[in-house]
Amino acid sequence: MVTHLTEEISRSVWYGWGDPARARPLNAGALEFLRRTLRLTDVSAAHPPVALAAVRVGPCALGEEVLAELRAITGPEHVSTGATERILHAGGKSTPDLLRRRSGDALGAPDAVVLPGGSGEVGEVLALCARRKLAVVPFGGGTSVVGGVEALRGPFAGVVTLDLRRLDRLLHVDPLSRTATFEAGIRGPAIEAALAPHGFTLGHFPQSHQEATLGGYVATRSAGQASTGYGRSDQLVKAVHLETPAGPFDAGSLAPGSAAGPRLLDAVVGSEGTLGVITRATVKVSPAPADRVYGAWSFPTFEAGAQALRRLRHDGARGDLPHVCRLSDTDETASTFKLGGWKTRTLSRYLRGRGQTTPALALFVWEGGRREARARRRRGARILRRAGGIPLGPLPGKSWEHGRFSGPYRRDELLTRGVYVETLETAATWGRLEETYASVRGAILGALQANGGAAYVQTHVSHVYSDGASLYFTFLAGLEKDGLAQNARVKAAASSAIVEAGATITHHHAVGLDHAPYLAAEIGELGVRVLRSIKDTLDPGGIMNPGKLIPPETPGAAGAPIPAAPPSTITTRDTADTEDTP
Repeated sequence: MVTHLTEEISRSVWYGWGDPARARPLNAGALEFLRRTLRLTDVSAAHPPVALAAVRVGPCALGEEVLAELRAITGPEHVSTGATERILHAGGKSTPDLLRRRSGDALGAPDAVVLPGGSGEVGEVLALCARRKLAVVPFGGGTSVVGGVEALRGPFAGVVTLDLRRLDRLLHVDPLSRTATFEAGIRGPAIEAALAPHGFTLGHFPQSHQEATLGGYVATRSAGQASTGYGRSDQLVKAVHLETPAGPFDAGSLAPGSAAGPRLLDAVVGSEGTLGVITRATVKVSPAPADRVYGAWSFPTFEAGAQALRRLRHDGARGDLPHVCRLSDTDETASTFKLGGWKTRTLSRYLRGRGQTTPALALFVWEGGRREARARRRRGARILRRAGGIPLGPLPGKSWEHGRFSGPYRRDELLTRGVYVETLETAATWGRLEETYASVRGAILGALQANGGAAYVQTHVSHVYSDGASLYFTFLAGLEKDGLAQNARVKAAASSAIVEAGATITHHHAVGLDHAPYLAAEIGELGVRVLRSIKDTLDPGGIMNPGKLIPPETPGAAGAPIPAAPPSTITTRDTADTEDTP
């Protein structure tokens, strides 16, 4: 008899994001904005996902002998072939992932979900899977939006997903060195809760913060919303412990500096589960801020705002940089003002009176001691005013912070309303930022409008560097009958534009399955061979997260990666009208 884990949907809603109790329906103003902007006639109609019981999951390919071996390692209660656990691990949180699940397609689910209790058990499971020729997919919060946790079998007999949720402890804090060691499966809120009694913060707050894990941060080189102040995850990590099919591997050093050859830690950070499983990490922590102060400035154009951010980065002292630094383009600003209620409409009228008819809104948060944070804001304000910014006070920044983690919930609601919505991001140097913005935005719009529909693209900068900045695009259109084909068309157009602009194919979403065909354009064919050689050393059987990060040696004519899941025979729109919907 196959032993099942407790199948608990409340931990993560099976068809979308996070805790369903946190979701909020779109208000009448938002629905009207979508109807007019996207020229949709049925935006108020609901297209809910199929019922959970109607989701199709293939048969488990693992025999009783293999399952018994897995149970012997972790305990029978920590191995599941149950439908709900497999559906919850059938992919990440990209729009294609959600479209497949909402339509009832989880045929790409793993054969089993295993919850190891420590590094030793992880190592034993990997050894077993190598011997049995089973693919292994490490799974943290499952928040990948680039196909990073798809359960691809490749040439293997089956696929096992290793869920690290049991590895969730703070192991050690060094207050003098300001470092902390955690197990890799601990989630963002739990990290902050564990550090708070010690007076520290990790300061890493991606939009996925409530669901993502420390191991996921490290494995994908994620960047948090406050990374301008605290640094990206790859700047925060000091050392990791990796369990690999070749054995345990410790990368990095707790020493403050080293000249002992190439830094092997950099081979593990960003490895996306293709080399092994990160089971613990030591990271830099910062004193928890005593105060946060907010500021907002409006600029006449997105380009003027970007120049202001560059001056703030170059002309101000390094310690004066805001921890959060976010600039919306005119389209994102317009939607913010239209949907934000009477207070934002008042701001819009005020700016029109000051001559800014199509403004670009910039938001900043400074953290630290009360006097220190306010002094840094004053110094930053002088630079922003000289750059042509109109100060708007703290309210827009506070409002943004209040809803900073709500975006994924809104996407679920938009899909329910028949609206296609997706995001992608890149980063470019200051000298190429405007060109990259224009070309990528144009490529997205062109692909979305290819079949005659209307579209809306909005963009913001959320990470500022000495030599450039990020660009984060959010785009909406009516959901076509074949939503997967629609998404593939847009993704291909945008990715090609990014490569042609000389920008990075990914700034913080990682490579995964989606960006693997474009990796060689960024690191070169020899660079790809170097990655393959590292994988061959640590994972000689190639069982770790097949198809991700490293392009296949013999890609198809179009360079397409391995399919994430068997093609669905049900389209999203077809399913929305079936009797199986709740």
